[in-house]
Amino acid sequence: MNDLLNRISVNPQICGGKPCIRGTRIWVSLLLDFLASGSSMEEVLAEYPQLIREDLLAAIAYGAEMSRERFVDLPGSSAA
Repeated sequence: MNDLLNRISVNPQICGGKPCIRGTRIWVSLLLDFLASGSSMEEVLAEYPQLIREDLLAAIAYGAEMSRERFVDLPGSSAA
């Protein structure tokens, strides 16, 4: 398992159980949305100074791991 994933926590009592950066209420999905929309790591870190680069890498690693576990329907694609 990727050691970066230790930076992610899932607790039903925090943020409704959404994956967050450990010790924060910052959703992994929020960070991935920022990065996917073109924000640089530096911009995200400036917006959330409590985070470090490894937290963003952990969010990316978590997203990569999740993509191995399930499929997402994309516009214009069909199941083969």
